[in-house]
Amino acid sequence: MVRADTNRRIDGARLWASLMEMARIGATPKGGVNRLTLTDLDRESRHLFRRWVEAAGCTVSVDRMGTMFARREGTDPSLPPVMIGSHLDTQPTGGKFDGALGVMAALEVVRTIADLGIRTRHPIEVVNWTNEEGSRFAPACVASGVFAGVFKLEDALATTDPQGLTIGGELERIGFAGPLPVGGRPVHAFFELHIEQGPILEEEGTDIGIVTIANGQKWYEVTLTGVESHAGPTPMSRRKDALLGAARIVERVNAIGHAHEPRACATCGMIQVYPNSRNVIPGSVFLTIDLRHPDGDKLISMSKAIEAAIPEIAAATGLTCDYKLVADFPPQPFEPSCVDAVRKAAARLGLSAREISSGAGHDAVYMARVAPTAMVFVPCVDGISHNEAEDMKPEWATAGTNVLLEAVLEKAEVVGG
Repeated sequence: MVRADTNRRIDGARLWASLMEMARIGATPKGGVNRLTLTDLDRESRHLFRRWVEAAGCTVSVDRMGTMFARREGTDPSLPPVMIGSHLDTQPTGGKFDGALGVMAALEVVRTIADLGIRTRHPIEVVNWTNEEGSRFAPACVASGVFAGVFKLEDALATTDPQGLTIGGELERIGFAGPLPVGGRPVHAFFELHIEQGPILEEEGTDIGIVTIANGQKWYEVTLTGVESHAGPTPMSRRKDALLGAARIVERVNAIGHAHEPRACATCGMIQVYPNSRNVIPGSVFLTIDLRHPDGDKLISMSKAIEAAIPEIAAATGLTCDYKLVADFPPQPFEPSCVDAVRKAAARLGLSAREISSGAGHDAVYMARVAPTAMVFVPCVDGISHNEAEDMKPEWATAGTNVLLEAVLEKAEVVGG
């Protein structure tokens, strides 16, 4: 239960109504949302967001990556802003809350500040990042990555979707190719509220996840090559079955994940079989491997284990193999004073809280490279996300947003109201 030692509270009903109205843009028959980045639906969500933040007294600017910044001025405009936000784009079969909760919660924070007449020394900026999901344009979190200097702006704008359309071209088409330079300016702090996308908080009955670190990630692409041949006449002893080798790698990846529990994750998420015919022994298979762990040494151990396993399995099944590391993100700790602001906010509000790591990537991970950053997690039903069944309770959203409000006001320095 929430204690009454502070009277600052967000309007939970208004927050939930905003979430549900935003979810109607791209709503799917199964109750989810399909609002891919830089589509007409994304444009519609951006215009709705703009109307709401302007009504809350913010001015909106857009950078060259299409990221939107809604600024509520502080008493000292020369000070760097406290940024809060997330993203409005979704997976093709996404839910109502992944990303959108963080943006709507940030909106509710500035609405509440306006309602209560609170003044802060630092400006506050609500952020809607472009292309966090990476579903249409890879990689994910590209706009925050450009902001943090990880990606070059020109390369990001030239990124294509499966139809050959570019980020730059689609930004122009929907009217969100802004003039603001991307990054290169100081940020006092950045906070992102997000559903956990895992089962821990709900299973424990914990209100708030205090995110201390984001998992490191290593992604591999593997190609196994054997010989395609007829499934009938070819004896078992003469086969060079690329899919058999892939199956053994999948099993090994799973075993490596279990060997590094409890905080490891190891996944083969994509398999492409050639020629993919029911009566042909597969001659080639492409597969991906995703390894994650918050401990850098354990992530390296997982990586070494799979790099040893791939050629071993290929040799045992008569295959040739080629593999490469295509993404390598070290674990990203979040800044102690921002994490502590979240911790103190939960305690002041009488909410149960626990430290937790983020298994997924977020814009906050890139922002942590250039600004003091922290994340707030709230539960989601059964830990399900990236799924139309994604769900949460209104009281979870309210609790997380009240924590966000308190943490933001600590960093933005209240001077009146």
